[in-house]
Amino acid sequence: MLTFAAAVFFLIITPGPGVLSTAGVGAAFGREAGLRYLIGLFIGSNIVLIAVISGVTAALLADERLRLILFVASIGYLTFLALRIAFAGSKIAFIQRRSPPGIPGGITLQLINPKAYAVNTALFSGFGFLPENLALEVTLKLLIANAIWIPIHLGWLALGITLQRMNLRHATQRAVNIAMALSMLFVVALAAYSQM
Repeated sequence: MLTFAAAVFFLIITPGPGVLSTAGVGAAFGREAGLRYLIGLFIGSNIVLIAVISGVTAALLADERLRLILFVASIGYLTFLALRIAFAGSKIAFIQRRSPPGIPGGITLQLINPKAYAVNTALFSGFGFLPENLALEVTLKLLIANAIWIPIHLGWLALGITLQRMNLRHATQRAVNIAMALSMLFVVALAAYSQM
């Protein structure tokens, strides 16, 4: 169980679309908007968890054409987000918008986030610790994953808010945006590589 918890921590804390966009919404719109977006991410993350656990994801991805369409759409959207972050200029907001994405935006991002599917598939298909009681193991995994997911995402939200309040020099803000965009592109590249 401790190995599973450690895997959850390290797989979730690494920069990906969910945590980076959480920091971005916090930087651009503040705490309240960030918390609403985080609720959406949480709901979306659990929808992905249920889809992976129930086998719905496996059934959908069994169709090569549908898998290719979903993969291209996800990779395209995440690349678009990474480019928007990279070219946000000297203002740390990661994603420039006129209004916060809210709960629907968080749900949508998680549903097309290839990292969410890859992480949850790895976590729930491996790291077994109660082979004699699979239902209890899955329940405990859900509780552990969510107990770790929440503070990590709250931490990224706080990071985004803090970065905005620091009033960093323009060059530093631009460097942060580029580093975040490169992190997201790295996740996109890993997702693309995993499909080869």
